Amino acid sequence: MLVLNAGALTHAHTVTAERNEVTLAVHVLSPFLLVSTLRPLLEASAPARVIVVSSGGMYSVPLDVDVLDPQQGTYDGTRQYARCKRAQVVLTEEWTRNLLGTRVTVNAMHPGWAATAGLQAALPGFSRIPGPLLRTPEEGADTIVWLAAAPEAGELSGLFFLDRRPRPKHRLGRTRRPDEPREAARLWRLCLDRTAPFART
Repeated sequence: MLVLNAGALTHAHTVTAERNEVTLAVHVLSPFLLVSTLRPLLEASAPARVIVVSSGGMYSVPLDVDVLDPQQGTYDGTRQYARCKRAQVVLTEEWTRNLLGTRVTVNAMHPGWAATAGLQAALPGFSRIPGPLLRTPEEGADTIVWLAAAPEAGELSGLFFLDRRPRPKHRLGRTRRPDEPREAARLWRLCLDRTAPFART
């Protein structure tokens, strides 16, 4: 199994040495490169599972490849985080199609709002909003463990989970683009282009 859980929510526009905005690099490009690089091992180990730890924040935005790499003057860290989390969920669908017939499943999940040091550092005032509804880190990790280990989860792919149940990928009409398949193809091409210098040949 491969769990893609690395992440960060930053409030300052920062770029990597490769000139990629940091949130895009951490949440989208790095997981894409990791899955691509490990694909031979995943297939050789099949049945295998890939679990993408996304966020309910993605419900607030549509997939829009044109704004995935914002400039400094238009940067909003919380919005960029949500955009990249939406991209992760779309990539989950694309990986599922790309891995069809390999017995490698790929699912995304939302851990719920968990009281972690990362949440406190990124959004210090947020914990006052859900208050007692915040989960423990262990509760947040429950669906990850279930997706990794439950026999029935091994039969599912391309879905978005919360509390061990598939959930809708859109809750607001404005996030459901009629051209999402085209945007998904553009996202895949962006990932290919940006990770090509590091991909196996």
